[in-house]
Amino acid sequence: MKPYLHIYLAIAVIFLASCESTNIPPKSKPSAIPATPLQKTVTLDKNFQIASGQTLYVPVYSHIYHHNRQEIFELAVTLSIRNTDLINPIIITSVRYYNSEGKLVKQYLERPIQLDALASTDFFINRNNTSGGLGANFIVEWVAQTEISEPIVEAVMIGTDFQQGISFISPGRVIKSQNNDKRSPS
Repeated sequence: MKPYLHIYLAIAVIFLASCESTNIPPKSKPSAIPATPLQKTVTLDKNFQIASGQTLYVPVYSHIYHHNRQEIFELAVTLSIRNTDLINPIIITSVRYYNSEGKLVKQYLERPIQLDALASTDFFINRNNTSGGLGANFIVEWVAQTEISEPIVEAVMIGTDFQQGISFISPGRVIKSQNNDKRSPS
């Protein structure tokens, strides 16, 4: 036995014993990342007054081409919706995923969800799900009962293979705005 090996073993035994006596667990594998909190669903009744809202188009890419368009590089997609208002909530009424042909692939919400002030939520498309194609998109609709700071809606695409990786974002674009017009009829 090497002269210092027994000293290292003794230190390890003392450390493990001290962990037991002070209730400090020894190092283990990292725990799994916790799931995101459940989304708070809401019901919009007839008394809900819309003061502002938007429909956004978010281009996403389930894959891109490389090597002279001969190979497909698959990408995972995360759609991120962030309420930027410091005080007021927003209601996400619809999140729909369409493919390159404009056909609905998936409706993500069964009921509207509320995003509190500065809260965010996300929706994920697995890397091996290429149903959307190169021209896929999300349509996101939101409303609020007061004038608010507009949310940030963007998609993050990422893919890695061997020693190659790619990631980029795609911002949402407003295609329709809703404002409560309180002008009196003429």
